[in-house]
Amino acid sequence: MKRILIPVDFSTYSEEALKVAAQIARKNNCEIILLHLLELPHQSSDLYGNANSIPEIIFFKNKAVNKLEELMDADYLKGINVSEAIEFKNVSEGIIDVSLKNDVDLIVMGSHGTSGFKESLVGSNTEKVVRFSTIPVLIIKKEAKDFKTKNFVFASDFSKETRKPFRKMIQLAQFFDSNLFLVMICTPSSFKTTANAEKIMSDFLAHFDVDNYSTHIYNDTNIENGIINFANSVEADLIGMCTHGRTGLAHFYNGSIGEDMVNHAIKPVITFKI
Repeated sequence: MKRILIPVDFSTYSEEALKVAAQIARKNNCEIILLHLLELPHQSSDLYGNANSIPEIIFFKNKAVNKLEELMDADYLKGINVSEAIEFKNVSEGIIDVSLKNDVDLIVMGSHGTSGFKESLVGSNTEKVVRFSTIPVLIIKKEAKDFKTKNFVFASDFSKETRKPFRKMIQLAQFFDSNLFLVMICTPSSFKTTANAEKIMSDFLAHFDVDNYSTHIYNDTNIENGIINFANSVEADLIGMCTHGRTGLAHFYNGSIGEDMVNHAIKPVITFKI
């Protein structure tokens, strides 16, 4: 991993995400890109042709530049290679575009946690980035002065379509030097016998060279509760899952489990697009 993108809206939540990114970058000699997206109140197709809009554009841009420069002077960023960018684009689209153009390896964003998405950046924009980004997205819920990735839970149904994101997950787990807890959650509506679940996981893992891992089958009332309760039981530092871009923020199981996890899990969540 060489480059980490941090979208910032100068909220507490985006700064907490930046602090975590700084810890990752410092330990692994990564570059950080700070990105601020400007969506002006009167932004339209003829924005730049409207002379009355020019002072407004300059005002917002200068204000953002000043705030970014203040942020870059933060003590926790000292010694880290940090660059900044300001784009006049739709927030979610701008984040994805900049991440691809700059060959970013990881996007780190903030979220309020149990009460859902908050603020201009970490609202529906976070959901859209998680939904469509082909680059892993790490969601930070609360302050993490000592961000750890020792115990990494990855929940999956271990179907064929998850093989590609699973490879990305393995690379990240190796980068973080994590203990991998691979878990299949069984519920009344998605029941599998232990023998069947074990065979699915065994056949899936036969396609990969994975180290430092263990497999688990966990029963619960629903997928979301199962992931959260299992993660708590093994004292997980990080929860990973796959998302489907084509069905909204959908989990590999069904419905909106991915959205629920990103919203409700207190622990950091990292997503990989199928």
